[in-house]
Amino acid sequence: MNKAEQIYLEQFSEWLTIKGFTNNTVQGLCKTVKHFLNWIEPQNIEPENVSYNDVLAYINYKRKQGNKPRTLILIVNALNHFYRFLQSEYQLNENPASNVQIKGIKRKVLQEILTPEELETIYKNYNVEKREYEKGKKVPPQTNNELARRRNKIILGLIIYQGIRTEELAKLELTDLQLREGKINIQGSKRTEGRLLKLEAHQVYDLMDYVHTIRKQILEATKKESTKVFISVGTSLNFANIMQKLVKSIQEKNKKIKDIKHIRTSVITNWLKIHNLRKVQYMAGHRYVSSTEAYQINNIEELQDDIKKYHPIG
Repeated sequence: MNKAEQIYLEQFSEWLTIKGFTNNTVQGLCKTVKHFLNWIEPQNIEPENVSYNDVLAYINYKRKQGNKPRTLILIVNALNHFYRFLQSEYQLNENPASNVQIKGIKRKVLQEILTPEELETIYKNYNVEKREYEKGKKVPPQTNNELARRRNKIILGLIIYQGIRTEELAKLELTDLQLREGKINIQGSKRTEGRLLKLEAHQVYDLMDYVHTIRKQILEATKKESTKVFISVGTSLNFANIMQKLVKSIQEKNKKIKDIKHIRTSVITNWLKIHNLRKVQYMAGHRYVSSTEAYQINNIEELQDDIKKYHPIG
């Protein structure tokens, strides 16, 4: 376990103590989380970048080690606490263990995959008003929400059509947009591969409008300077705030949506129905093909059967 993970664990212990957990419970939860952190470290997975599939893979790993269902429940419970801690203290976007809710011995593990038609409907139903503003004139404060929604529809499209991750959206630079070629460049990271993705025709038009008009109005209204593609309309520079409001808006019309990862999981799963494994690996930015295989319907159903067999769920 590296130094950063050790700091996380120490702060997690303090957080649990403040929450009123007994010393024995704190020690037990920290010990369980420590085993998990030791498991992800050789795979170059940072705690804040753990995905839903990583959690499932760890559960399956512990099951194959011979752990009983009751022990698996304790593991998921500990991870839920740990990621709630990271969410509250570090403004982590999502809890990768949140869909493995503990309700006695029953829980829901897998999300329902959204069909391409459902994803398209989510995008189309995200309505925005379009008004023209006189060039050079200050944008009235009351229009900030409208500008934010127009920006958010661009973001939603990049998730639904290109499957771009939240952290990748946050890092997008203006130089990553190749609008003349109708493409967008996604920079690689420690865990992901870079890729050049094709944009839909309507996305090219909307992005041009956003870059040349909406984004400039946001910068003017907020007095900010940035080379990032997406800028918040408030004083905060935290991209997580943008995504939280986007998810809330989507959920108002579609209660099935759990979070942004739910949408991305559906996008990749649907890709696998029409493209070969290697192409989807590239499109998703997966460094290892095994990461892509985890999204295959057969593999997901097989894992679900395994967990149902060894870890009763509802």
